[in-house]
Amino acid sequence: MTETAVNPLEATDTEVARAYAAERKDNIRTFVRTSPDYYVKMFDKIGASARFTPTLNLTAGLFGPVWFGARGLWNWALPFLIIEALAIVQIARGLFGDLAADAMARIASIEGTLELRRKQLAAAIENNTDKIDVYQRTVDSLEANIGGIRDEAAALAAQGPTIALTGLGILVLAKLAQSLAANTALEARFSDWISDRSIRSGMPMLQIAFSAIFMALIVAAAVLHYSFPGRFTLLSDFPTDPEVRLTSIAGVEGFFNWAVLNGEALFDAITYGIRLVLDALEIVFVSTPWIVIASLIILLTWLTAGVRMAIYSGAFLAYMGLLDFWEKAMTTLALLGTAACLSIIIGIPLGMFAARRPRFYSFIQPIMDFMQTMPAFVFMIPVIAFFGTGKPAAVVTTMIFGGTPVVRLTVLGLRGVPESVREAAISFGANKWYLLTKVDLPLASPSIRAGINQTIMLSLAMVVVASLIGAKGLGEDVLEALQYANVGQGILAGFSILFCAMILDRIVQGGRR
Repeated sequence: MTETAVNPLEATDTEVARAYAAERKDNIRTFVRTSPDYYVKMFDKIGASARFTPTLNLTAGLFGPVWFGARGLWNWALPFLIIEALAIVQIARGLFGDLAADAMARIASIEGTLELRRKQLAAAIENNTDKIDVYQRTVDSLEANIGGIRDEAAALAAQGPTIALTGLGILVLAKLAQSLAANTALEARFSDWISDRSIRSGMPMLQIAFSAIFMALIVAAAVLHYSFPGRFTLLSDFPTDPEVRLTSIAGVEGFFNWAVLNGEALFDAITYGIRLVLDALEIVFVSTPWIVIASLIILLTWLTAGVRMAIYSGAFLAYMGLLDFWEKAMTTLALLGTAACLSIIIGIPLGMFAARRPRFYSFIQPIMDFMQTMPAFVFMIPVIAFFGTGKPAAVVTTMIFGGTPVVRLTVLGLRGVPESVREAAISFGANKWYLLTKVDLPLASPSIRAGINQTIMLSLAMVVVASLIGAKGLGEDVLEALQYANVGQGILAGFSILFCAMILDRIVQGGRR
């Protein structure tokens, strides 16, 4: 009798596989806590294939979004909640809702007018005036309208069973989808839990209660609002008092009045500084002969972006000159250059300061979010209050809108400098100034250049808006075209703005490459 030799390596692999399987089962039991044997079986079935493996979870299908929310699967719970709420609303509307409420309200409105016209008709008949036919036709028309609306109301009321059955069908399909997707979603969360034990596991009673109450409130509010429109004003009108709005308006106006009166010296100083830069750039761009400016722009484009782009720049400048947009384009560039230069001069040092100070950056970040997201027409209101109208106000408005990218991307670039490179420079005796100028800024320069480019582009996007408060230039032509529906002027001026943007973009991008 011969004995079969057992390979020690195979025995070891088998033991490892068994140990892994046992550990996996223990982890699943720890994770799910309820019905562990069922979930061990389902998770093994799902994990055996890379494709979607449908499994049926009747508990998840029955309790729906409440089950998903209690399990912490809110990215699944909320979409299913919306679908189920829609289905339940349709069922409630079909069974209990007053589908003809709008039609009956229209009938009540028309009946009031009809009663008045009948009285006018009776008075006309009594007085034998020449308006009898007019009133009679009006009364007949209104009665016909009421009859048509009554038929429409009856047809709507008859649709109740169909609406309810449609909602029931949607609800059944949603329950089926939740039953099929529940185990797969939970298995994916289990995989995340294996690598990150801070992820919530099991079904804590607090989460079950919160999920159930939240879902019930959402569904109840939706059913009451859509099934019985107009009966619960709390669901349609936010509970407030008009005095709150009036008091807020008065408070804001009082603050700005105080700021204007007490900050006049500050705002005058800012206006004076902007005027200095703006006047200098207008002398360069507007007063200098066109051939000098065109030559310098073409040369700069050639040095940064190449010969081909220099040819395109020459063509773009020729377009502006031939269509008599040259002076306005140069005025636009002076205005844009002032806003962009001030934004860059302020933004890059601010970004350098904030890059190594997380608390300071977390403080200014909401301010920059406000500056970028608030519509330009809103923050133009305080700008006009503080600086009046004209070019300085337009520069400030442009700086508010376009000044944040250079700060954000400077911070991003400096934070992206590898720590190993900085540590190597420090180990070789680099001081802070050398580290900043020879290590941090050169490595962060692509991101900083991108921030400069974005600031210039966003500033140019404010050309038309700035023209509303007295800024001259190409934006003025576009604004006039909008006011007087002058399509040709608006399109041609718009192309000039586009060409200015392309030239500036290629100069900055070319330098970065």
